[in-house]
Amino acid sequence: MARVKVKLFANFREVSGVRELELTATTVKEVLDLLTNRYPNLQELFYEEGELRDYVNIMVNGKNIRRDISWKLKDGDIVAIFPPVSGG
Repeated sequence: MARVKVKLFANFREVSGVRELELTATTVKEVLDLLTNRYPNLQELFYEEGELRDYVNIMVNGKNIRRDISWKLKDGDIVAIFPPVSGG
């Protein structure tokens, strides 16, 4: 198990009411599970019919993991979860 920092952005932050938190998890999937258990309203934002929604972007230490939620985490990793950002 790795102790990681999780940062939530935009509507994920608004729904959960937290900007960042520390969790202990082995994979990104475990992080998502812990988040949806703690903040049930995130479930419908993260998943559709059991699959991660296309618009959910996840980065580990600044690297886009390209939806590989089985990504193995290490102590000190930073997991950032955010929806698409548009400007205008």
